[in-house]
Amino acid sequence: MLRFSRVWFLCVTVLCLDFFCLISSQPQSKPQQCRLMAGPSALPVLQREGDVILGGLFSLHDMVLQPDLSFTFKPAPTRCTGFNFRTFRWMQTMMFAIEEINRDDHLLPNFTLGYKIYDSCSTPYHALRASVELMGVEGEGEGEVEGGSCHGLVPVVIGDGGSTLSLVVAHFLGVFRVPQVSYFSSCACLSNKAEFPAFLRTMPSDFFQVDALVQLVQHFSWKWVGVVAGDDAYGRGGAQIFSEEVQKLGACVALLEIIPKNHAEGAMASIVARIRSSAAGVVLVFALEQDAGALFDEALRQGLTGVQWLASEAWSTASVLSTPPRFLPILQGSMGFAIRRAVHIPGLQEFLLRLHPSSPDASKDPFLRPFWEEVFGCSLQGDGGGDSQRGKPLCSGSEDLGSVRNIYSDVSQLRISYNVYKAVYAIAHTLHAMRSCETGRGPFPLHACPDTDRVQPWQLLHYLKQVEFSNSFGDETKFDVNGDPVAVYDLVNWQLGAEGQVKFVTVGRFDETTSLGRKKLHIQKTDIIWNGNQTTVPLSVCSSSCPPGTRRAIRPHFPICCFDCVVCTAGEIKCVRCLPEFWSNKECTACIPKQVDFLSFNDTMGMALLSVALLGSFCTATVVLIFACHHATPIVRANNSELSFLLLFSLTLCFLCSLTFIGRPSEWSCMLRHTAFGITFVLCISCVLGKTIVVLMAFRATLPGSNVRKWFGPPQQRAFISLCTLVQVVICAVWLAVSPPSPHRLMTRESACVILLCDEGSALGFCLVLGYIGLLASLCLLLAFLARKLPDNFNEAKLITFSMLIFCAVWVAFVPAYVSSPGKYSTATEVFAILGSSYGLLTCLFLPKCYIILLKPEKNNRKHLMAKNSVRLST
Repeated sequence: MLRFSRVWFLCVTVLCLDFFCLISSQPQSKPQQCRLMAGPSALPVLQREGDVILGGLFSLHDMVLQPDLSFTFKPAPTRCTGFNFRTFRWMQTMMFAIEEINRDDHLLPNFTLGYKIYDSCSTPYHALRASVELMGVEGEGEGEVEGGSCHGLVPVVIGDGGSTLSLVVAHFLGVFRVPQVSYFSSCACLSNKAEFPAFLRTMPSDFFQVDALVQLVQHFSWKWVGVVAGDDAYGRGGAQIFSEEVQKLGACVALLEIIPKNHAEGAMASIVARIRSSAAGVVLVFALEQDAGALFDEALRQGLTGVQWLASEAWSTASVLSTPPRFLPILQGSMGFAIRRAVHIPGLQEFLLRLHPSSPDASKDPFLRPFWEEVFGCSLQGDGGGDSQRGKPLCSGSEDLGSVRNIYSDVSQLRISYNVYKAVYAIAHTLHAMRSCETGRGPFPLHACPDTDRVQPWQLLHYLKQVEFSNSFGDETKFDVNGDPVAVYDLVNWQLGAEGQVKFVTVGRFDETTSLGRKKLHIQKTDIIWNGNQTTVPLSVCSSSCPPGTRRAIRPHFPICCFDCVVCTAGEIKCVRCLPEFWSNKECTACIPKQVDFLSFNDTMGMALLSVALLGSFCTATVVLIFACHHATPIVRANNSELSFLLLFSLTLCFLCSLTFIGRPSEWSCMLRHTAFGITFVLCISCVLGKTIVVLMAFRATLPGSNVRKWFGPPQQRAFISLCTLVQVVICAVWLAVSPPSPHRLMTRESACVILLCDEGSALGFCLVLGYIGLLASLCLLLAFLARKLPDNFNEAKLITFSMLIFCAVWVAFVPAYVSSPGKYSTATEVFAILGSSYGLLTCLFLPKCYIILLKPEKNNRKHLMAKNSVRLST
């Protein structure tokens, strides 16, 4: 809509000008003229003659009282109200710079600058009227300029301040290629040279200011930012660019509100209410100081606190808001970017304080009277006489500006005033370059130089775009291809001074000229005082960061900055699964290597199994000692004592081989544990099987005509045990040669540990080892069962039967337990089976004998051991 109104205005302007120029082109007695027609003018003007007249547009008043437009009578002229001391100082700075240049014998010698300054009253209507008058209409009636050029005595215009005003003026002046140098218009839209070919400025574009604001938001990690903008080109344009750029960095705009120009009470209350409900901790106000003041008035009325306000440069150092400090309760700690503050300009303050209604030039200054009356609250005697005007007392004439402290005479924060100062000097250096052109080396057709006696706007515009100079303060001034200056901002912080006044403390800097790869924004965090007189950076997020172990879940129909936190499963970082060999730490902030777990000697289980194994070995050694001390007794000599000692030796090995299953698995330990287990148990079962066969053979030997004793004597027993054990040795050797057991890392995504196990390698080899042991145990159980009722008082077959029942029961139960046990518990199950079966053999075979030897020695004789029909056991 805004673009459409611009195009409409431009078209109407061009059509009107074409119409007037067409009328003026008809044959007349005078030379050909281009004439602009206008009615009586009521615009006051401040002017001074010179060789070149510089136009000036300043919004000396903040608003306009519109007349009655009922169209029943001729409307009265509009009246401007709300005198602005700050803008008046800008206008005086222009005059000061012109007088300073006129006194300079080197910059423009024998050449003077004049000025023609109008008040645009902060409205496009007045800005356009002033522009028309600068283009040739003077006083009443009509203005005309000979020579066919549609412009008057002003080849260049300085102003206006507001972006909306400059848009209107730039559209109009651009038709005639009259250069316009603005000191305060920052709208990025004005950088469009296709639409505004004659517009330049000493004020950086909002594009750079928005870049600085976006980097500020990123620097402090604010993710939920509110935006309130003025209803003009400056506010809407800046807010739109900021919203787009800040969202590219992952932040979100909590709200985007527009301040109406009429500052309607209901609308302002609604804006403040939405700021409160949005829960935005940081709010950017991209508006002129008048609009920002209306917003803060309502915020103060509603008691809105706890908001960190970000200021655009239009009000970041506005005295209207800081003096008196009534907004300090809500604006203390506010922060924003401001045009780089100038150094002290010598002589400026004295120039500002020279004004007085009794001075000789006072009658030529139409703006002095409203200024004086506003400063001192009195009324100067008007033309109609009278004692007072508008209820104010008459001025005494003894008032002195030096005795009053206000924003007009305060030269400590020269920012926009410095922009005006640079704009005047840019034009002066442009005229100097034009006057320095050497004949035949000019930039125009046929190498012509510009006409400096009658400066043409289009020629001045050509030179102005190329001007580049450094002023007496060392600051460089030049314009880029878009007519924009170098962007350098101060980051200012509103702080409470010692006397209760507002201080604008510079806490950082943004420099667009910083070389590539270096930071443009520099901030001194320790110097910042935040809203509420806090020293910690305020938090502004829609949703707080999810704690470790949770992830973000976007809320439907909400910006991406608003989310819920969903608990992640174990082993995930931000709900992203770690690699198989990694697991999340306790804080769920990083993936760390999984803990390696195995049946260790340091584990409680490992220590318990170690203790049981050592106890079994000790008990076996104790039995050996008992048998050695009583080796000559009948109960020890019965059923071949050599087999008993060999069996005790093999049981000791069985207890000790369980230790190979405890500890960190390695190549050697994995091969040793399975082969040692298989061989020692075969040796043990072979001994038990040999004893069973001896019992059976001894019974057969008592039968008449039996000669079996010679076939199963001690040498045959040794050979039998060796042969049975050799078969297991061969099986283990083949197993180790083909596919030996090896360490294996068991990693599951559901576990925080890496389980170290011994992989059996060849499943067939493992099954053959266990199957061979099971075969011998089953055969031994069968033979012992057949011999359990032999007629001996101490029939060892019964003990062998019980021991083999326990042995087989343990290993039958081992198979499902081993398969179902997870991780290191499968190894513990195997160790438990080894120890359980070993204890079963030791207890069943040797505990009864030890009982008789130690506690019933009277039964340890041949008479008691052999019944009436008993057989004599071989020794």
